[in-house]
Order: sequence, then C-alpha cells, then structure tokens
Amino acid sequence: MHKLSKALLTLLATSVMTWANADEAEVTLKVHHFLPAHSVTQADFLKPWAEKITAESNGRIQFQFYPSMQLGGTPPQLIDQARDGVADIVWTLPGYTSGRFPLASAFEMPFMSHSSEASSQAMWDFLEAHGQKEFADVHLLATHLTDGALLHTAKKPVRSLSDFRGLKLRSANRISTKLISMLGATPVAMPVPQVPEALSKGVVDGAVLPWDVVPALKLQELVKYHTEMAPGQPALMHTALVLAMNPAKYASLPDDLRKIIDDNSGRELSRQAGHIWDTNVIETGHKLAQSRGNEIYVLPAEEQAKWMAIGRKLDNDWIKEVESKGNDNGAALLQEVRDLIESYNAKLPH
Repeated sequence: MHKLSKALLTLLATSVMTWANADEAEVTLKVHHFLPAHSVTQADFLKPWAEKITAESNGRIQFQFYPSMQLGGTPPQLIDQARDGVADIVWTLPGYTSGRFPLASAFEMPFMSHSSEASSQAMWDFLEAHGQKEFADVHLLATHLTDGALLHTAKKPVRSLSDFRGLKLRSANRISTKLISMLGATPVAMPVPQVPEALSKGVVDGAVLPWDVVPALKLQELVKYHTEMAPGQPALMHTALVLAMNPAKYASLPDDLRKIIDDNSGRELSRQAGHIWDTNVIETGHKLAQSRGNEIYVLPAEEQAKWMAIGRKLDNDWIKEVESKGNDNGAALLQEVRDLIESYNAKLPH
C-alpha cells in the first residue's frame, strides 16, 4: 500500500512538473535585419510588435533582435536566411534579389502611390492572391512600403530633368536603376548600409532613398539638398519590404502560440507599418534636414508631370518580366495593383 501511494505521488508530481514546464515554456525567435537598433524599423515597428506578442503569450514567446546584420551575411541574403533557419524572422527588401520577386516589385514602380498605409495593405492582398509561388520558401507576416523615396544630393539640388545630367545616384533595385538612367543620371546599385561610405568617398553624388533611413545613416550630414515630389502627387517610388518567418519554425509552434502570431500579422500589421512610414518617419527626416540647414525643395507639379511620363515607360518592362516568369496577363496584374492601391487610398481619412 505504501509503495503504491509513493508511486502515485511520484506520478502526480511528474505530471504537475510537466504541466508547469509546458505553461512556462519559452520560444525565442531570432529577428535579423540590416538597420541599426535605433532605426525606426526596430524601435517603432518591430520592437512594439514583439512586445505585444510577448505580453499576449504571457512571456512564452520571446524575441532576440540582431540589427545591422549581426548574424552575418549581407542584406540580399536575408530572405534565404529566413528560408534556411539562420534567422527565425527577417525584415528585408525583396528587391535586393534582382528578378526573384517580380510580383512584389509592382509596388516599387515609379509614381505608383501617395500613401504607404494604403499600398502596404494593397500589397498584402495582392501577394495573398498571386504571390504564393514567389514566397513559397517563407511564411509572410507582413508586407509594407517605406515612405516615398526622394532625391538626396551632396553638391547640387535636383530641380528639373536637366539637373540629373552628370550625377551618380545610388539605386536600390532594378526598377530604380532603370528610372535613374532614364531620367538622365548614372545609377549605382548598392544596399542601404553602404550609402554613407559611398557618399563620403564620392562614389555617388546622391541617393534615391526614403526619409526613414536618414536618421540611421545620418544622411542629413552627408548631403545638402533633398528633392520631394509635388504636394498631392504620387511619390517618386516606394521601397517594398517584407517581414518573413522561417516556415519550419512557424509550423513548430503550439497551436495557441501560432494563433497569437497570426492574430498579430497580416493586413493589419502591414497597415500599421505603412502608417508609421507615412507619418513620424517623414516628420523626423524633415527636422533632421532642417537642423543642418539643408534645402528641402518641392518639385512643381508641371515638372513632376514630365518625370511621370518617363516613369510610365517602365510598365511594359514589368509586364514582360512577370509574364516571362509564368504569370498570365501582366497588364491585368499591374492594373489590379493600381486598383487595389486606389481602393485603400479612398478609405484613408482625407
């Protein structure tokens, strides 16, 4: 009898310990990206998102951030690091891997959108409908756009098409490379972290970049002129980004923890990201530029119309590329992108 009671007590104690350990179990997700820890990406977007998930999971999901490529590799390798499990979650530009994500690149076409908040939601819907093949190797958590790219130049302002002549400008991807060339400048492709050194050494005279990277790169100290698009007109272009997770890590989570990730991902997270890039990012960039006495030039609408006419010539290039990758009717897909963006623009408070 005594032996039986002891065995029962041991079994009960083991069960209680197993239950307790399961309740307190932690999943620590490694988050890798290419910007510094103080960047808006980590401080304003990823960190609050992670803290919300940690709170909702009662601490069972934790996050470890690795900014500035601390897990090694280069920014173009981030998407494969999510695929291969080097990192559990990455924040990156699909455009860094040229030609691999043509559907996502639709959102980087010139003069496509006024609003990151609208376009980020449109991008989620579009890739959910058409992008499963492109992103089959990762589990998408969010899609979003930066604030609109503008021109940052060191020695002279860009106020008209003629000012592009003789300039070497940093480009982010194939679309911006083509556009810069068509506008009359010489494009120099490079990842964001290389821009400060390239400007300091005169490798480039300026860069096509959104305001969001200005604080992280201290760009306001390296250039003197900033050229924005006309009020009420679409931005020069946007940069498309994804927050992507290793599929095996996602699948390995218990159902309840996976649901917490799901509830904090998708279109709403994409919208939140777009809103951040539409608002405080631009305000911060303006303040930093003004604090250095830099000139912020706003392009007249009639001048921008000339630039936009040139930009629309890239439509056919995009259509041919997506069709060469096995997608039917590229023209209809591009129109669907524009219609989605417009539908979300219409829903924004004006």
